[in-house]
Amino acid sequence: MKKLLSLLLAMAMAISLTACGGTEHQGSSAPSPAIDPVSGQETETPDIKGETEPPAAEDTEGTKILVVYFSWADNAILADDVDAVASPSVIPPGNVQQLAVWVQEETGGDLFAIRVTDPYPSDWDACLERANEERGSDARPELEEQVEDMDQYDTVFLGYPNWWGDMPMILYTFLDEYDFSGKTIAPFVTSGGSGFSGTIGTIERMEPNAAVTEGLSLGSSEAADPGSDVAQWLSGIGLAESEGSENS
Repeated sequence: MKKLLSLLLAMAMAISLTACGGTEHQGSSAPSPAIDPVSGQETETPDIKGETEPPAAEDTEGTKILVVYFSWADNAILADDVDAVASPSVIPPGNVQQLAVWVQEETGGDLFAIRVTDPYPSDWDACLERANEERGSDARPELEEQVEDMDQYDTVFLGYPNWWGDMPMILYTFLDEYDFSGKTIAPFVTSGGSGFSGTIGTIERMEPNAAVTEGLSLGSSEAADPGSDVAQWLSGIGLAESEGSENS
């Protein structure tokens, strides 16, 4: 009897080992199901194969451009009998507004006109007199409007006339108003022949964390084809629309 029991036990162990060997071989090609330690039930093994793959690179937008300008014509009290387009007493030759429009057309940027809350006289001599008083007192005229979301812009074109060898004081207000850190400032100026008169250096001192490009200076006797000069300048500083800058 004992011999029979021993024989049966030996046969059972052989069968058990054979079954375990088969299960181990199958596990080499497919993972065994996970067992929940609380319920004892089989759970699905999560597929984490995709989690180790690097994320797809995000698309980067091109340079976002703002063209800012200050023009006497936009900031003068005009008499009823003054032609705001043709009168040289109101809009001097090579005015900033026209240059700003050319820059905007060449770059595809947004356009913003700086306006003061207290407009200047339409008479040129009276305008210069007030401008000189503001310069002497280091005044900060008040802005009538603000740029919406300045942070979105990478490059800011800044246009202004040369008044008394300086920027109009409203430009100081504008530069004080916003943080230009990390931005590119591209200045352009109109004058009777004085050019920038050191105003690029002023911009660099006021905005030390911005990159200031080579500027464009145009006077009434200096440019036979201002539109062409604008295009050449933009190409020279690498900010023409065809060279990669874009606005969305």
